[in-house]
Amino acid sequence: MQSKFTNKTIAITAIAGALFLFLGTYLHPMHADPNNALAAFTEYAEDHHWVASHFIQLLGAALMVIALVLVNSVLSEPAARVFGQIGSIGSISVLALTGALQAVDGVALKSMVNAWAAASEPDKSVLFYSAFGVRQIEIGLASVSSLITGVTVFMMGFALLLDSSYPRWSGVLGILAGIPTTVAGVIIGYTGFSELSMMVNMPASVLLLVWMISLGVFSWRRS
Repeated sequence: MQSKFTNKTIAITAIAGALFLFLGTYLHPMHADPNNALAAFTEYAEDHHWVASHFIQLLGAALMVIALVLVNSVLSEPAARVFGQIGSIGSISVLALTGALQAVDGVALKSMVNAWAAASEPDKSVLFYSAFGVRQIEIGLASVSSLITGVTVFMMGFALLLDSSYPRWSGVLGILAGIPTTVAGVIIGYTGFSELSMMVNMPASVLLLVWMISLGVFSWRRS
């Protein structure tokens, strides 16, 4: 009975988390070059859903973390549980980093770009560079968050690969999602929100969402 309830909870949190993360990302404006601060700040200042979209992303991430922690609790093989426990620890770190990232990007940066957009010279130049400073903190958090997320997903994928109660494709898909997510974190750290980092990060994010939804569907059927 407990396993049935746990699997249903995994299914609900994994699928809902993936959908909320997708919705928050869909609401996020992405027309301006994120590495062009002037263009990006102008777009962010004009967006009326900025804070809400980032809170939705945070909710999605929190639900996905719950799903991953619960997945570890239903693993049956000892070796799989070792890697699952590492993944669970990483998941908590991911949630903490995501919360910090959304606080900086979703709240602090929005407040700064709003003040910059409404100001006149000479205050406007000062506020622009202040917002630019907040942007650099965001880049640092995004880099480390992506790096830790990638390693965590890789570990959970490897745990699923070793566990006899999960299909091998679930582990392979987790590993395939974790590797480019980790690489994207490194690239962001060196190049910021460059075209290269976006080229790696976007497909990695799609793989991650597909993996979570697949885990959710399998867990529901398993229950």
